[in-house]
Amino acid sequence: MMTAPMPIKHEIILPIIGRRQPLCKCHHLCYNRRMKELVFLKLGGSLITDKTQPYTPLLDVMDDLALQIKTALQTHPNLRLVIGHGAGSFGHVPASEYRTRDGLPPKSTPLAHRERDETEDNYWKGFAEVWYQASTLNRYVMKALHKAEMRAISLPPSSNVIASNGQVSVWETTPIRMALAAGIVPVIFGDVVFDEIRGGTILSTEDLFLHLAKALNPERILLAGLEAAVWADFPARTTRIEAITPASFEEVSAGVGKSHGADVTGGMESKVKQMVELVKELPDLQIQIFSGSEPGNIVRVLTGEVLGTVITA
Repeated sequence: MMTAPMPIKHEIILPIIGRRQPLCKCHHLCYNRRMKELVFLKLGGSLITDKTQPYTPLLDVMDDLALQIKTALQTHPNLRLVIGHGAGSFGHVPASEYRTRDGLPPKSTPLAHRERDETEDNYWKGFAEVWYQASTLNRYVMKALHKAEMRAISLPPSSNVIASNGQVSVWETTPIRMALAAGIVPVIFGDVVFDEIRGGTILSTEDLFLHLAKALNPERILLAGLEAAVWADFPARTTRIEAITPASFEEVSAGVGKSHGADVTGGMESKVKQMVELVKELPDLQIQIFSGSEPGNIVRVLTGEVLGTVITA
């Protein structure tokens, strides 16, 4: 008696995560549910605030994003998630006024208490103001996650990150690891931090992800903003860039452009450059830049669909 031949499974190679996975009918990247997958998700400041209007949160948007994240976690229980969010029209406004990211001259940075001149005193006034505004926005985000009944905890970088000339120097990541182990979603955000060289500075979510990715080795980093992809001709937006690698970045970088609205951390061009540098160091990592404002996109991307621009090694 002849046996029917076994059906052939169509497969694709995913060098980004180093595993073979079946290509399902919907053409998603379907991850093996028995495998734990760590994903970093950034909710961009342009997505959760109106960056053209100072101190304007988009509360309905935050509520919707929180519900989408909750849905993805419910349908994919082995998905582990670190959320980061930008400072939007909260942090960037005072940061621009006080030039907080630039820091102070080296002579101003010793830890010993002393009399400060007017310039230095004004800088620290701004430093505290940026912290307050970034924390205020974080509270709105946490409220939305809480309303969605998500187990989430905010871990502000200002309390446990030390920078050196604008880059993370010291970060005790044990609380993040323990939160993930406990099934709690850790939330970080663009924030002020003390800096060994500059005195103080601002680290964007991408700055933080850059360091954290090397410590935790996520499979994917998802950067959700307003733009549907990286554009080769921003702001005209007629030519999408589907994929970027370190080899192709120089060809497209000139047209990528800045940010829409206030952004002291460099906008799209800076973000893409940072992510290209990161995939050089972590060649199995996949990064997506996509629109979080399109209905359902957060769920789609978290559960494996490829949207927007993909950055790989």
